[in-house]
Amino acid sequence: MDIDFRWTDGGDKAFHEFYLKTEEFYSSIVGGRKNREAFIPYNISEAISDVLIAEADGKAVGCGGLKMYSKNAIEIKRLWVEPEYRGKHIASELMERLEERAEREGCTRLILQTRPQMEDAVSLYKKRGYKLIDNYPPYDKLEGAICFEKRI
Repeated sequence: MDIDFRWTDGGDKAFHEFYLKTEEFYSSIVGGRKNREAFIPYNISEAISDVLIAEADGKAVGCGGLKMYSKNAIEIKRLWVEPEYRGKHIASELMERLEERAEREGCTRLILQTRPQMEDAVSLYKKRGYKLIDNYPPYDKLEGAICFEKRI
């Protein structure tokens, strides 16, 4: 299976569809949307400037985004691969390309937030050299978040 990748932005239709799926998924793992309302304002899809879409046979099957956090730090947002396409290293390839883009843009630090229940994601981040760090703002005030960083 050939996977193609294309860069776009947070206003992309396919990315918005993934955004809705990820919102539903994240709400399901914490017992409903009301249990994560404090997270929602920090994850608006249109606020994510650089988005990478993975496509198989013209169908969007995964995504990931980059959002400037500070002068030297970029936050990875909304890494997602459709369940039927998991196990094919698409998430790893998305991460690789996101990291390369961040480095080309002068970033020296990649950060991200997830939850401990996201065991596959946590495993991927650790394999790629991300280290658990103290939660950065705004996640330092939100229960249930864990944060990682990678220096590049």
